[in-house]
Amino acid sequence: MSADPAADPFSDPTAGPAQLANRLAKVQKERRRWAPSVGATCWRIYEKDLPDQPLIVDWYDGVAVVWLLDRTRNETEADEERWAGEVLAAVQRGLKLAAEHVFVKRRRRQKDRQEGGQYQRTGDAGVERIVTEAGLRFMVNCSDYLDTGLFLDHRPLRARVRADARDRRVLNLFAYTGSFTVHARAGGARATTTVDLSNTYLTWAERNLALNGFAPDDQHTIVRADCLRWLTEAKPAAYDLIVCDPPAFSNSTAMRDSFAVDRDHGRLLAACRRLLAPGGTLWFSCNLRGFTLTTPPPGLVVEDCSAWTVPADFRNRKIHQCWRLTAGS
Repeated sequence: MSADPAADPFSDPTAGPAQLANRLAKVQKERRRWAPSVGATCWRIYEKDLPDQPLIVDWYDGVAVVWLLDRTRNETEADEERWAGEVLAAVQRGLKLAAEHVFVKRRRRQKDRQEGGQYQRTGDAGVERIVTEAGLRFMVNCSDYLDTGLFLDHRPLRARVRADARDRRVLNLFAYTGSFTVHARAGGARATTTVDLSNTYLTWAERNLALNGFAPDDQHTIVRADCLRWLTEAKPAAYDLIVCDPPAFSNSTAMRDSFAVDRDHGRLLAACRRLLAPGGTLWFSCNLRGFTLTTPPPGLVVEDCSAWTVPADFRNRKIHQCWRLTAGS
């Protein structure tokens, strides 16, 4: 740290870096007291808490992943880089971490979450970490993708799926790294089907399952497919519990057509309805800002569960919307 007070971003306690470091230290202390109640070693610490510090900080059992968000001020590239350096120093100071345990990324508005967007590989450092949630283990990658492989905002819904899975046939659509499947199998699901378009993420899902002692077999299958196309070919009424958490948008070249959740959720949910057994439950989640569920299929009772599916460590209570759609018996 420079000995020159004017060059020291922490010399003024009212300055942005000092406030950020203090905020992180305070919240992290609170999180450490709270985390045992949900059995978690990973949680959100910060999300735009201070008006001049637009960033997100998540904790993964000893490392911090930081996403720098777009700033509203019209700044130069040099200004942005200076700010990024201040953020890195503040995170190290507030969380008492060495630089190699802080991973800084830039999150900009995405149009495509599959091709060139949220799920694209951005590096090959291979910094992996095993974290726990409710006694289950998950591998996260802190360095090589925009996201880490575990969406922390779905912690409460994963717990609910686990609680409801016993002796049920469970379908996990747009499965990503398979965390819902892990919870379903831990809850005693009779059968699970895990569907995603990406070989990379399905291999990751297999690793997560193996970390918890679960292997694929005749009753627990992993399928690489375009979910919308697969839904039209699957056996009707085959599932008692379906989890559907699609991307906001995708135009992957491996898909027949592009997908936009605001435009296409009606046909997606109708296709899910066809596979839902009498008395079954469909969980539908969406993280598109401003999304409205306009076309739920007939024959389903719809309940907005967003209020309780956003976890306590998330300041942004609109991080996602979630509905429970229940088929009549």
